[in-house]
Amino acid sequence: MARRYEQYCPMAHALDLVGDRWALLIVRELMHGPKRYTDLVDHLHGIGTNILAARLRDLEGNGVVARRTLPPPAASKIYELTDYGRELRPAMRELALWGARSLGPPTARDELFAGWLSNAMDIVMASVAPAGRFEFRAGPEVASIVDGEVVDGSIDDPDVVVEGDPEGIYSLFVDRCLDGVTITGDRRQLDAFLEAAPPRLDAPATA
Repeated sequence: MARRYEQYCPMAHALDLVGDRWALLIVRELMHGPKRYTDLVDHLHGIGTNILAARLRDLEGNGVVARRTLPPPAASKIYELTDYGRELRPAMRELALWGARSLGPPTARDELFAGWLSNAMDIVMASVAPAGRFEFRAGPEVASIVDGEVVDGSIDDPDVVVEGDPEGIYSLFVDRCLDGVTITGDRRQLDAFLEAAPPRLDAPATA
């Protein structure tokens, strides 16, 4: 049983539900849609299977995650967010933007998990992206947004394709710097996309 803060406070209650280590990262993965237990193990590098099982049990018990069995021939058990769980998206977006201010660009030492680009697009841009077909490529990672919906991988007939390394993609969104990316297609569409992106994120001052 997870520990509780035992405070009558909405923030404390929210942390009772999703504040344990790994809980929000599980929610992050399920924002893309239902996943099997093995899919979550593969995407959440470093999580112990006992911890994953415990977090899923807690999230299910708190009404954030639901478990169901797919019809034959798949017949696999999957986990998915409930409507209540999906309502975490705006809070996770704000938390991600807040964290980005001090995260800094990725370096060669950083281990980027498979799907990091789609996750970033899903959390930060999916709800605000303008109409259009946008494809972003960062090494082996490819993520697209079609009329506000995130799509893993490439799409047919994109309006604009942006390609660069992870640092270049970071600099594009955080600093509005185009030096590290190559743009193919309708530049005005990309301008509209960046206009809808969060404002430039200045790093917090340090003492």
